[in-house]
Amino acid sequence: MDIPLIAGTVATVVFAISNLPMLTKALRTRDVSSYSLVSLGMINAANAVYSLYVFTLPVGPIWALHTFYVVSCAIMLVLCVAQRRAATRSEVGHRVPAITVTDALERVTLAPAGDRSPDARAWSGAPRRDPAAR
Repeated sequence: MDIPLIAGTVATVVFAISNLPMLTKALRTRDVSSYSLVSLGMINAANAVYSLYVFTLPVGPIWALHTFYVVSCAIMLVLCVAQRRAATRSEVGHRVPAITVTDALERVTLAPAGDRSPDARAWSGAPRRDPAAR
């Protein structure tokens, strides 16, 4: 083996090992909320373009390192997108339903000014009174 090949192999192993804790934690916890979706998207796009170069080189440590980066970054992107979608779905499911235009139109009565009907008081913010309590 020559020196460049040994150096490439050692660097590949060190880079891969340095990324394993982040990747295993993300896979174990499924929590990637601290990662930027835009950044992960850009990294994956750059990896795709860089692959055009790397895979034209002779097979060697760079192939292993780049393949590791492609796979690990793709996993992180998938986890990040899945977490964002799940968060969006849970937020939508827990929101108080907003009043729709149709509901509002059904509640609004075209009453003259000074009308003290229960519907008019409800929209004016005045307290409601039971009509039977008069």
